[in-house]
Amino acid sequence: MEGFHQEPNIYVGEVSIKVKNLEKSLAFYKEMIGFQVLKKTDQKAVLTTNGKTALLTLEQPENVISKPERTAGLYHFAILLPTRADLSVFLRHIVQKGYPLGAADHYVSEALYLNDPDGNGIEVYRDRPSKEWTWKNGLVDMATEQLDGNGILAESDAVWTGLPAGTLMGHIHLHVGDLKKAEEFYTRGLGFEIVSYYPQAVFLSTGKYHHHIAINTWQGAGAPTPPENSVGLSWYTLVFPSETERDNAVKQLQQVGAPIRNEEGHIETKDPSGNRIRLLI
Repeated sequence: MEGFHQEPNIYVGEVSIKVKNLEKSLAFYKEMIGFQVLKKTDQKAVLTTNGKTALLTLEQPENVISKPERTAGLYHFAILLPTRADLSVFLRHIVQKGYPLGAADHYVSEALYLNDPDGNGIEVYRDRPSKEWTWKNGLVDMATEQLDGNGILAESDAVWTGLPAGTLMGHIHLHVGDLKKAEEFYTRGLGFEIVSYYPQAVFLSTGKYHHHIAINTWQGAGAPTPPENSVGLSWYTLVFPSETERDNAVKQLQQVGAPIRNEEGHIETKDPSGNRIRLLI
């Protein structure tokens, strides 16, 4: 871990997703992914890896429905593991469980991809050291290549005991309806920098990370906001290094016409596709 998820950067802290059956989802996230329960009610569970920091919240809305196809919202949230050895232990665990899995080498990282029981996308990855990343004209070189799964498995023979305590929420990747409007919101509004392009996708970060946020129109240009009671993203947090920087972001968001409201003691906004963001310090 190189400090891309701490001040002075702006980074994703926690993600909250909506699920159809809380108990079923909770079993998956504990037994398959390796989270621990921090606190739980009848319709919500807050998950952690270190026993104190919330990383993922599961919510079961009233009258919950499946997420309609071709809508905006969550593509995946990404769980960042501290080391390649941790990824090795996780990969072996998933293979032994026989759970469906995708994989890719992105040059900057090595990543595994799964879906939860409701189809919410999950990435579990490890970063290569940033000194190995290649930058050209302000953009970081990323690709989707075949993962060296055998090399990863050879990295460790440790027994899987769940996600390690140093696990972070590495980034979030979102479907949006209008790439240019979303790009303006995240750059001019929230202060992120564009660090990479991909067909119909933009990757953004602070502090020269390969990306804290990605946006795409892979569900189609004009993809609508999904219903409030559908499976998918509920909200995610962005953590600012200071109150001053958050206040500046609020002013910038207002200048680009983004909604701002105080909600339960925190400041909340929405991107142009309705993805809810809590602004924290």
